Amino acid sequence: MNWAQAEFHDLELGDERRTQRLIKLVDDRSAQPTGSIPLACGGWPETKAAYRLLDNPAVEWREILEVHTPRTVERMAGQPVVLCIQDTTELDFTSQPGIAGLGRLSYEAQHGLYVHPTLAVTPAGLALGVLDAWMWARKPKDPPDVKESTRWVEGYEIVADRAETVPDSRRVYVADREGDLRALIDAAARRGTPADWLIRSQHNRKTTTGEKLWARLAQSEALGEVEFTLPAAPDRPARLVRQTLYREGVTLPAHHGQPAVTVTAILAREERPPAGEKAIEWRLLTHRTAETLEQVVELIDGYRRRWLVEIFFRIWKSGCQVEALQLATLERLERALVIYLIIAWRILHLVTWGRDCPNLPCDVGFDPEEWQAAWIVAHRHPPPATPPPLGQRVRLIAGFGGFLGRKQDGHPGPKAIWEGMQKVRAFAIALEAGRAVYTGDG
Repeated sequence: MNWAQAEFHDLELGDERRTQRLIKLVDDRSAQPTGSIPLACGGWPETKAAYRLLDNPAVEWREILEVHTPRTVERMAGQPVVLCIQDTTELDFTSQPGIAGLGRLSYEAQHGLYVHPTLAVTPAGLALGVLDAWMWARKPKDPPDVKESTRWVEGYEIVADRAETVPDSRRVYVADREGDLRALIDAAARRGTPADWLIRSQHNRKTTTGEKLWARLAQSEALGEVEFTLPAAPDRPARLVRQTLYREGVTLPAHHGQPAVTVTAILAREERPPAGEKAIEWRLLTHRTAETLEQVVELIDGYRRRWLVEIFFRIWKSGCQVEALQLATLERLERALVIYLIIAWRILHLVTWGRDCPNLPCDVGFDPEEWQAAWIVAHRHPPPATPPPLGQRVRLIAGFGGFLGRKQDGHPGPKAIWEGMQKVRAFAIALEAGRAVYTGDG
């Protein structure tokens, strides 16, 4: 059973052939994430079947995601803490004016749609899966719908619902500045906060003492410092960051009929950034009480994991090239997008799994054909009977994608993984064809 069959074994689309076709499409696309649908399918009959599936109104995109979600929950089992990271990204299809049903983006001249997933990860950074997602297109002539902000509140409610079913595990809702909504804070308080929340603040609210929140915090006594490496991004290299930490419990006044609420405010400020570098400053809010340096650092570490959703989006857009999809309607596009959402998670999962669990056997993440073909090409002799360690296989496959593996190179990144996976799939197909030929010849 390959990974797609394992992930979707509960999927029922009303017709077994339709279900198997979707599983095959997921498997084909995961092997060729950067290629077009015809390239991944490998022939006209398979391509036609894939397009017919994406055009089928009986296949709802949420149906597909709702089969992946229970697998995600299974991977969350046994984890004492799970970070549930939410963010919104826009997909720009301006270069493809023929797609019906899309809406305008940030600028009137652009059109596309918005996607808002919830990515579940461990505090160590292992990507567990996608818990939920919103997809929507704005109407071309309408002003931005203020109700779009409800996705953050509803996102918290979904995380809270799941947290209530697992009382011995802590779920932490993590959001950037767009999630800084009093409605979300009030919704959590009304429910007794079954799930933690940790939000980067964008508003300088008044406290019950009449002071502005962040002005008050900046005048408080420093609690201590935290030091970490800021990961590299497309526009900057990785660098060391040392932040001074300030924290204070404050009460926000009653608001729109909702009672006052007490929160912990944390200011993490880089006071001596390197020359020429912009200071890294985070203003965080949480309902959790954090009085010690250790407790505040734990929250800072949790927020730092939010960058994984940015990598997730980069894999989705650059690795899977979803903005290049040429499908005629929004409905077809949504079905394809959710398939790629799960494929992007799998790539991120392999990247983080190989880093955090390197000693697991590699067949937990790779099909036998994949790791065996990679072994044969790399070592030029038969693969071992026992699957080698996962971390070793991830680095080997990343090597096919250009990863050099030098001491200073650290762990392989997602680009090397997705490019290496495409080559490994080609190796596996060649290996399977060779076995069939020589078996047939006796």
